[in-house]
Order: sequence, then C-alpha cells, then structure tokens
Amino acid sequence: MEKNIFKLKKRTYLKHFKTVKYISIILISPMAKPTTIKDALRIWEEKNDKDPTTATEIGLQFQYPPIEKMDSTLNTLVNCRKLSLSSNMVEKITGINQLKNLRILSLARNNLKNINGVEALGDTLEELWVSYNMIEKIKPIESMKVLRIFYISHNLIKDWAEFNRIALAPKLEEISFLGNILNENMDELAFRNEAIRRLPLLKKLDGETVIRGD
Repeated sequence: MEKNIFKLKKRTYLKHFKTVKYISIILISPMAKPTTIKDALRIWEEKNDKDPTTATEIGLQFQYPPIEKMDSTLNTLVNCRKLSLSSNMVEKITGINQLKNLRILSLARNNLKNINGVEALGDTLEELWVSYNMIEKIKPIESMKVLRIFYISHNLIKDWAEFNRIALAPKLEEISFLGNILNENMDELAFRNEAIRRLPLLKKLDGETVIRGD
C-alpha cells in the first residue's frame, strides 16, 4: 500500500520575543503532482457548468493537491473581476498581466514571500488579500494606483521602513496588519496610533474604524 507523506508549510515570527511557528499540514501522496491552473479551471468549469473565460468571479481555492504555480493560463480569464487562489501553496505572483478587469485578488494562506508581480495590475486592482503568508517585502504596493483594501495580516513585516510603503498607495482606505513582527513586538495601542499617524488617508485598521483627533 502506498504511504502518504506530509508536506509542511512553515512560518516563523517573533511574538513578544518568543518564536512562534504556524504549520499547515497537507496530506499528499508521494506520487501526486501539484494541481495546475489549467486543471483547476477544468474542475471549476465542470462544477459550475460555465466557461471560465466568461465568468466574473472564479474561486480556485483549496485545490488538492494544492496549486504551487500561477501561470499564463490565468490570462484567459479576461472577464474576471474577483479571483481567489487562497489556501494553496503558491510561491510567486505571475500570469495576471492581462487581467485588466480584475478588481479583487485573493492569495491568502499560500507560500508567498513578497508581492512581486502584482504591480502588473497597478492601474486597476482595488483589493489585495494576502494574509497568512510569509511576506517580508511589499515594494510593489507603491505601484498600486487604485488599491483601496490591503489585507496583509499574519506575515513577516518587521519594520516601519517597509510599513511606510503602504502610504504610497494613494487610494488605500483599509488594511489588516495583525500578526506581523512589527506590531507583535509593540503595545497594541501604541502600534495603532503610530500606524494611523503614518497613513493619513486610512479609514479602517484591523477591522476597526479609524477615529482621528482634531
């Protein structure tokens, strides 16, 4: 009988000066190949009885085996306005430069270490959801001209220099940032006050409305 193996996804960050590990365990056959974007879209089409190239919302989350690579097959989804690839094992953002109608991109719970590649949608993307990854760098956020919502909680951002990049997205109104190294090592209220000061256009932080003094 074929044995199963465990494929582990690990994330480590400091919390109150203690190391905390989050481990997602996925049971995968040793002979199983990652699900491709092409296969995931075929499964989606069979399930929804609809041509994905005409759909405005597509969910490819929770694939088994997980998707590991985004590729140019995604560029066929020219009508898609909301695309989810959450809860897979994606390591890089790619294959989306033709998705000019895309407004919401969800890549939460993957293996991303940065958001390089998302700048291809800098003129059009309005919401980016990348919580629960291993992201340390967010430079492409500076290119996101119409981004309103940025969910990046439970990642590995560790300093204000990187956080400050968020202020360069001119339309940004809402972020989630809980669980990053930066705020885990600070008093909660102190972090909130400083984050609000550095993001003068922000309207909501970690699910709570921003109230500014006179």
